Amino acid sequence: MNKTSFLGQSLIAGVMAASLPLVAGQAQASEYALDTEGQHAFIQFKVSHLGYSYILGEFKDFSGHFNYDEGKPEASSVNVEVDVDSLDSAHAERDKHLKSADFLDVSQYPTATFSSTGFETTGDGAGKLTGDLTLHGKTQPVTIDVDHIGGGEDPWGGYRQGFEGTTTLKLADYGIDTSKLGPTAATVDMYMVFEGIRQ
Repeated sequence: MNKTSFLGQSLIAGVMAASLPLVAGQAQASEYALDTEGQHAFIQFKVSHLGYSYILGEFKDFSGHFNYDEGKPEASSVNVEVDVDSLDSAHAERDKHLKSADFLDVSQYPTATFSSTGFETTGDGAGKLTGDLTLHGKTQPVTIDVDHIGGGEDPWGGYRQGFEGTTTLKLADYGIDTSKLGPTAATVDMYMVFEGIRQ
């Protein structure tokens, strides 16, 4: 997933986090494109504000795909690229600051990416997706807790699968200094929903 700053964990499809457990559907691996056009995929974040409240936001522009085989979920894979400049926390001045060199520095690091390296099922449609998240010019391994939401035919003749994922990112791991915001801002919670359309 190529974007995420406060995308902390998650970047996703979660970044984040979209191709995995067993469900009834196909016998062979299939590729799914994230349904961003239909607004059925989301990359959202939550970060503490001084320990008194939370800042909520999302990355509006991203793309990606995942490969999913119900009979062999451990072979699934996910790739997502995020436009970090699409960060939106519903406050223009704050967004401008978050995108500045003080934090995400989107002029120098305009995209974030996530590329999965493995998946382990934990039962009941859940699993742990591992991969490499590149954010703010640094690449770190992350683990995303994933749940399969469902899959099947849609009303328009297509076939879909959907997953949700969560993770927590330590921003210092990506060279992002949040010391001015206090210790509670050191981590960011990521939540991702990835609905994909079979290609």
